[in-house]
Parts: sequence; C-alpha cells; structure tokens
Amino acid sequence: MKAGPVHTGTLWATLATALLSMTLLGDGIGLNLLIVALPASAGAYISARAAGRRLRPWTAVWAIGGLALLAVPALRDAGWPTFLAMVSALALGSLALHGSRSWLGVFLGSLGVFTSVFESLGWGVRGVRERMSGSRGRFGVVFRSVAVAIVLVIVFGALFASADAAFADLLGNLTPDVSVGDGPWRIFLGLLGLVGALAAAYTAAAPVRWDRVTVRPGKARGRLEWALPLVVLNLLFAAFLTIQLTVLLGGYDKVMAETDLSYSEYARQGFWQLLWATVLTLGVIALALRWAPRGGTSDRTLVRCVLGTLCFLTLVVVASALRRMDLYVDAYGLTRLRISVAAVELWLGVVLVLIMAAGVFGPRLLPRAVAASAAVGVLAFGLLSPDGLIAEQNVQRYRNDHSIDIEYLKGLSADAVPALDTLPEPLRSCALQDIQRTLRDSDEPWYATSWGEARARDILGDWDPGYRALDCRGLSTGDNGDERGGTGDVYDPYDPY
Repeated sequence: MKAGPVHTGTLWATLATALLSMTLLGDGIGLNLLIVALPASAGAYISARAAGRRLRPWTAVWAIGGLALLAVPALRDAGWPTFLAMVSALALGSLALHGSRSWLGVFLGSLGVFTSVFESLGWGVRGVRERMSGSRGRFGVVFRSVAVAIVLVIVFGALFASADAAFADLLGNLTPDVSVGDGPWRIFLGLLGLVGALAAAYTAAAPVRWDRVTVRPGKARGRLEWALPLVVLNLLFAAFLTIQLTVLLGGYDKVMAETDLSYSEYARQGFWQLLWATVLTLGVIALALRWAPRGGTSDRTLVRCVLGTLCFLTLVVVASALRRMDLYVDAYGLTRLRISVAAVELWLGVVLVLIMAAGVFGPRLLPRAVAASAAVGVLAFGLLSPDGLIAEQNVQRYRNDHSIDIEYLKGLSADAVPALDTLPEPLRSCALQDIQRTLRDSDEPWYATSWGEARARDILGDWDPGYRALDCRGLSTGDNGDERGGTGDVYDPYDPY
C-alpha cells in the first residue's frame, strides 16, 4: 500500500519534532521525551486522517499507552526501568500505527515502523518539493515571518536578560543551553527526530497489513497422541505441587526440616527452576494448541479440559516461585535482579490467566490482551520506582535487626534517596555520598531532569557527608553480625542473585 500526498500539517509537525529533538534531547532524558513525542503523534494522526483511516478503540489504547510509558523517564531517575519504558513505548506506538490483531501481526507490528524509514524520506521530500514549486510566495512569507520572529525574540530577549537578573535566570532555566561544541550531536538528534516523525506519519498513511502474513496451522493429531503426553505432564505437576503445598504454608522451619539444603540454596535455586518451568509450560501450551485435534465439540472440550488443567497447575507453580522469592528476599534483602525476575514471573501468571479466559470466551482478543498486559506491567514497574522499593525494603530489614549491604545500596539511583535518608549515621552518609556527588556534578535543565532527581535534590540540598563517610568499609554487615551488636543473618559471601 502506497501513501498519498503528504499533508501540510504533517510536514509542520515533522519540522517541530526535528527542532524539539535537536534542542531538548541533547541534555539528557526526562520530560523532553514526552514533549518530542507529542508533535510526532500529531503528525501521524493528521496523516492517518488524510488517508481516510478512523481512530479505532485499540489504536487509541496503544497510542495512549505509549505516551503514558514516556511518563516513566519524567518521573524516575533509574536508567533500567526508563530504558524498558522507552522500548515499550516505541513498540506500542508502532502497534497503534499498524493496528494488528493476530499473534504474528502484533509481534511484527510492534517493530513495523522501522520498515517505513526509507520510503518515508522520499515521501517527505516529494511533499516539500510540491509545495515549494506550487506556492513559492505563500511559503516564502511563512519562512520570512518565522525568521523575523526568531530574530526579534533573540534580540529583545538578550536585552531584557541583561536588564534584569531575575528575568535572565528565568530565561536561562526555560531555554536550552546550546553550544557550538555539541552542534554535530544535536544535528544528529534533529535528523533522528525528523526521520522518526516522517516514518510514523508514512506508516499511519500506508500501514503494512501484518495480519495478512499467516502461519499455517499444524497438522491436527489424534486424541490419544495429543492428550497422553499432556495428561502425564499434568500428573507430574500435581505430584510436585502436592509436596510444594507444605513448603508454601510451612515457611523456613519446614524447609530446613524437609531438605538438607541451606535456606539460601533452597529458595534461590528453586525460584529459578520454577521460573523456567513456567516459561517452558507456555511453550508447551503454544505447541499443543498448534497440533490440537480439531474434529468437533468433543475435541474442543478435551483441549479445554487438558490445557485448562495445565494452566491452573502452572499458576500454582507461579505462586510457589513467588513464595520462594519472598522467603529469599525476607532473608537476604531485595535487589534489582530479584525484583525484576519476580515481576516477570508475576506477569507470566497474568498471561496464564488470560489464556484460561481465552479458553472460555474465545481467543480473538488474546494476542492484544497479552501485549497490553506487558505494557501495563512495564508502566506499573516504572511508576512503582523499583530502586525506591529496594531501598525501602532493605532499610526496613535493618530496622528489624537484620544486616544491610551499604555497598550495594550506594549504587542505586536518586529514586532511593527518600528511604536511604532515614538511615542513622554513618550509614546514611556512606549510602548517599555517591548519589550526592552525582547530583552535584550534573546540571541538566528542567526538561531533562526527572522528578525523582528533583526530589533527591530537595532532600539533600547542599549537604556534605564530610568526616561521616571517611571510612565506609566494614559497614555492610552480615558475616560478622550487624554493627549494632545483633547477630544478623546467615551471610552468603557469594550471592550473584
């Protein structure tokens, strides 16, 4: 499908995106991502309307979800949830432009905007050339007016700034700090914004119909051949979970009584094995649906019963894995890896629930429901501030007479400052000195500063750890008990998880 002539509003939106990318994105990541995305989204909407496309409910869901995900960089200082939110926002934006429904369509549609990059450049050049050749006078007036307005703002803005220090300070905070030295980098960002906005607009006008790419269904198997392996797997799951129920309810004492493993080994190794069991089970379900018998009502009932039972038992496996992680975190504290894999396991449980619902109500919405659940999970993960949760949990454990790993906590982002600020000295100074040093060395403008970083600046102010952080070695307790005289927890000297 080829796109029609480019709309004038799309060209102006693309130009605005390029200028905002060049002036705002060179200073860091924050609210500026959302600011840049707004004109790009407007250009795509104008292009879609000009091509005769209507705004459908799922398109609105993907578009609003993608913009909502860009609130994470504006709120959180931590880079890892920010990166995850940015990638997810790009995928949702691409889905909004394509509007796919099938499994393959949703997967390819989330990446499909990249296929329009080269075609969109020629499309944009043709649109500019047509308007310049047919309306030289009108476009000349517009360009001259814009140029004069920019000159007037620069001249009088400089005069007023030199006449009043308060106005100069306000103007300095609002306007980007552009220097000649970073010119090539800003030009690259401007070109990136231009190409991205053009690709989005072109895709909105002429989307690739990824749903037309179909995968042949697998050869239907006989009932016995199909059901026997799955029934055996269900029995294996049931036997395993029967034993697990005592552990789920028994806690630490039951673990030590029933196994010869240490508490750390049992909780940690068990979690990772059950996580992989959940992932593999989803693969088994996908293959089973591909080769399921399709003879009639009785076959559909058989498939629903066997796979529904497998999904339910796998949900119990998810509960067991999360329980093990809860025991492990209670004993050794929360880390970025632990909270991440626990979130993934929780999302896999949601996917299983959606699969069970599809077995009852039909699978038509399942691909989009799974994609939406992933986006909601990423958004919730970012808004909950994982670094803040990690700091809060570890500080609370310390208050409950457990050990604390200051060396790990000092590597968290500014999102952890509110919790770490409540620690007693010298732990507080040792945990916050690196974060405070980073805040002092950074001079990002308002649009590239997250709310988490701004809040950390308000809490710490001009505080200097001074002598309180001269020697922080030995404050991360565990192997010799905690520094307040308690016995602490059993220490695992090598715990990469």
